Amino acid sequence: MMRGPGHVMMTAMTSERLRIGLVGAGPWAWRVHAPSLTQHPWFRFQGVWTRRPEAAGDLCDEFGGRPYRTLDELVDDTDVIAFAVPPAVQAELAPDVAAAGRHLVLEKPLGEDLAGARRVADAVAAAGVHSTTVLVLRFDDAVLAWLDGIGPGPAGQDTVGVARWLSGSLLGGPYHRSAWRAEHGALLDIGPHVIDLLDTALGPVTGVDMARRTDPDVWRVGLAHAGGARSTMTLSLRLPVDPTEMEFGVFGPAGRHVLRARSDDATTCYGRMLDELAFAVGPGRPGPAVDAARALRLQEIVDEIRGAAG
Repeated sequence: MMRGPGHVMMTAMTSERLRIGLVGAGPWAWRVHAPSLTQHPWFRFQGVWTRRPEAAGDLCDEFGGRPYRTLDELVDDTDVIAFAVPPAVQAELAPDVAAAGRHLVLEKPLGEDLAGARRVADAVAAAGVHSTTVLVLRFDDAVLAWLDGIGPGPAGQDTVGVARWLSGSLLGGPYHRSAWRAEHGALLDIGPHVIDLLDTALGPVTGVDMARRTDPDVWRVGLAHAGGARSTMTLSLRLPVDPTEMEFGVFGPAGRHVLRARSDDATTCYGRMLDELAFAVGPGRPGPAVDAARALRLQEIVDEIRGAAG
């Protein structure tokens, strides 16, 4: 991660912070996006646009900035746009924002379907702008320590990985009324997080060995990895489990590497993600690791899993 270089850059950027705007004003925008964007030292928060003006006004009353009448006006006033909207809306709006030359903070999944995700990733690539995706687990200290302990991949056929993420978040709480989550469930919502960590820990996913979905929206999936390693994951957001049960493990010649809890909250991880994006914007610097191309690959794997499950 770019935490070290990012802190070095801070002095150079404080007098010319990147102007950033937010699209969306739902629960995730209130809980994570807006607090992170308004507190980050390298960004100047301009304001919010949503299709519900009153929601944008309420969020700005709490966090600052101003509500914008149109998305075009917000784009004109910014260098970076962050999206906190359903995936279908992101796939509709993000390509035009990229074409306008704005860097992007994108939600996962990129789109509600693979075609929408490709539109976003293709537009980012064509515009030559930077992008990062809100895969916040990749910026958690406990997760980073777990990945460092496993070492560089790809792992061989004598290594296996396991992942379990079980929650009741679609039974109640701030996100259970989310229409796209209710329709698509755990695979599209938390699947990208889990696949991303297994892919990073064991080597690139090359295929889906098996996939099965049973009620209540419980996914059991087997993945093949480039070096011959195999992994399994079990996902559900509709089990009466509170708090969330999350565990990742890698077992093989390199030893036992088990991750049972994250160490940092989402806003802390989001701030580190912004560090990486701000550093990337400088000339000659590498782009963010979890960019739109990475998010597209994760959604391609999600689509393969759906196909394998029938």
